[in-house]
Amino acid sequence: MYTTVDPTTGAVVQEFATLTDTEAAAALTSAATAHRNWSRTDLGDRSAILQRMADLHRKNVDELSAVTTLEMGKPIAQARAEVELAASIYEYYATSGPALLADEVLDIAGTGQAVVRTAPIGPLLGIMPWNFPLYQAARFVAPNLLLGNTILLKHAENCPQLSLAIEAVAIEAGAPEGVHRSIFATHEQVATMIASPLLQGVSITGSERAGRVIGALAGRHLKKCVLELGGSDPLLVLSQADLDKAVPAAALGRFWNAGQVCTSMKRAIVAAPVWDEFVPRFLEEAASWTTGDPSADDTRMGPLSSVAARDEVAAQVADAVAKGATVHLGGEVPDGAGAYYQATVISGVTPEMRAYQEEIFGPVAVLYRVEDTDAAIELANGSPYGLGSAVFTEDPAEAQYVADRLEVGMVGLNMLVRSSPEMPFGGVKNSGIGRELGRFGLDEFANKKLVRTP
Repeated sequence: MYTTVDPTTGAVVQEFATLTDTEAAAALTSAATAHRNWSRTDLGDRSAILQRMADLHRKNVDELSAVTTLEMGKPIAQARAEVELAASIYEYYATSGPALLADEVLDIAGTGQAVVRTAPIGPLLGIMPWNFPLYQAARFVAPNLLLGNTILLKHAENCPQLSLAIEAVAIEAGAPEGVHRSIFATHEQVATMIASPLLQGVSITGSERAGRVIGALAGRHLKKCVLELGGSDPLLVLSQADLDKAVPAAALGRFWNAGQVCTSMKRAIVAAPVWDEFVPRFLEEAASWTTGDPSADDTRMGPLSSVAARDEVAAQVADAVAKGATVHLGGEVPDGAGAYYQATVISGVTPEMRAYQEEIFGPVAVLYRVEDTDAAIELANGSPYGLGSAVFTEDPAEAQYVADRLEVGMVGLNMLVRSSPEMPFGGVKNSGIGRELGRFGLDEFANKKLVRTP
């Protein structure tokens, strides 16, 4: 079942049945049939639909943000910000996307002309997560609808109402039948779709475990895939850091959306000369991230998405403490209903602890003390993940030195990595394969077709 569960209480709000196998097959056939016309629809008409999707997100901001808060517990102010971010992505591809799809004329040897044309490849399956349900759908849907691909959107099982709302926006914006469909598919139906010759690609944002399954299926059936699988992002606070910048950035980066962010600051790696000042200042900042009713405008941190997600975070902290880690703040599951967990700060984490190698997808900051810049780089690169990072130092040469050596897909210098429609998003190592957003998002599921004229 796809089920709306209120994470503030754990109560089931509404259940939705999964597709039958016949319905799942029909949805894929419809997407393949629609692609024939959609891929030949005038580019201006496709971009106009995306602009209307942006406008509808803004028009319906109260409804979309309220459902986001209901289904995954995001504080309402943060949910409204997510609606606007999603709208900006649709608008970016509507306004800037057509120019990015222009033919590229190659400088060739000999006479004649050669151009590379960016063409769609066909129906795609998007497997979306719950932590940014509108934004992460937008960064998959927008470039591919503009390109001329058709979309089957399989959202997280705890976000069925948002999945239907996204489909409703596309339909109201004028997307023809079969071009954008939200599906309540089972895992078995997903595997069948990936195996089908009708489906041409699959994108997943989710856990490393899920990414390995989808990547293996895609590889077995020779389907293009994009995998965005999270991370254990380091924030490096070096000896010449401005702590007035680094401390609030570290807290915001760790506790926004209750720490349920792929690019959240999971590890603060602090140089010895500033450790004694950084730690108490960070603890004071972290303590201000208190939990509350996510429907209230002034709440900074709501519950986690589910009790199961909260319990997994608590188990990771308990494992670290049992093996010798120090809890500086939080670390307790509060009494009462719901999936709440306190802002937590721990240190003394060592390789035998789960918190050392695993991604902690919740409001838990892990602090590490290192002697110098090279030790900070070595520790940062010691993770199996490589998504985002941040480096705080007032020495420009040192900042570039570190940025060049970090094994990640994104680096923020004296700032957090922030998603923006025109900039590429993605990582290396176990953080996944491929890029989303910007011109790069248009190239992942495209046929870069060479057209040669003698």
